Amino acid sequence: MHEFEEDDFAMTERTTGSGAGKDPEPPTGVRPDRPSEAGRGRPGGPHPGILATVSLGILLLSLLLAGLLSGGRVFVSPFAPAAEVARFYRENVAGVRIAGMLQFGSAVPLGIFAATVYARALRLGVKVPGPAIGYFGGIAAAVFLMFSGLVTWLLSRPEITADQTLAHALAFLAFATGGVGFVVGLGVLVAGMAVPALILRFIPRWLAWTGLVIAALSELSFLSLAVEPLQFLLPIGRFGGMLWLIAAGFMLPVNRAAANGDPGQGALGRRPTDAAGKAGRQVQP
Repeated sequence: MHEFEEDDFAMTERTTGSGAGKDPEPPTGVRPDRPSEAGRGRPGGPHPGILATVSLGILLLSLLLAGLLSGGRVFVSPFAPAAEVARFYRENVAGVRIAGMLQFGSAVPLGIFAATVYARALRLGVKVPGPAIGYFGGIAAAVFLMFSGLVTWLLSRPEITADQTLAHALAFLAFATGGVGFVVGLGVLVAGMAVPALILRFIPRWLAWTGLVIAALSELSFLSLAVEPLQFLLPIGRFGGMLWLIAAGFMLPVNRAAANGDPGQGALGRRPTDAAGKAGRQVQP
């Protein structure tokens, strides 16, 4: 009889004493509510590779439509005589207007790209100034491109092009902002991404070194303001830089685990303790 009483007392103590104040454990096979592992590993913001692709796509579309609407002539050099510059903009109103509008629009995804890559670098634990420098360059490039697009749109207005001197001045301003200003800012963005990516091996070394070369050529393009033969650096920096952003945007790791090449974490962002926890639970009696 005493034996049964002691057993009852021990069972009562296990259920009410040591476990008092604790929530009941869920039934076997049922996991408590918590954020999914996939959700913890998802990067914030849009995909940088897609943003760079959209930006370059809109820019190429502006050139294509401008060429079709202007009979194949997309661009007139601001270094041409003022009468020729004004005549080009007067005779190609639709093409110039469309080009300015799309050029302005292509700057928006570029600015979002710069912000997204900066946030991604912080997520990866980069503590050097590179991401902030790249962010500055990306925002500068986007602002210059917006400004150039607006000036180009102004050049589609007949009341502006009626004044040859004013039209010539605006053509120089569009060239300086959308050419040199944009390319130099883009080069800073590429350099700010390429240097940490090379040191920390976020992307292949050949791609990082290619980015550094493009960034150097882009920075040298400011010399074209005084030395006209160096203007060939502008399309190299513009299109080479945008293509590099697309490649780097798709190869940039999502989190530190993916950057370290940990197959157990990768895109899901699983914690290192998850595997250890599972192993511990298996050996427990």
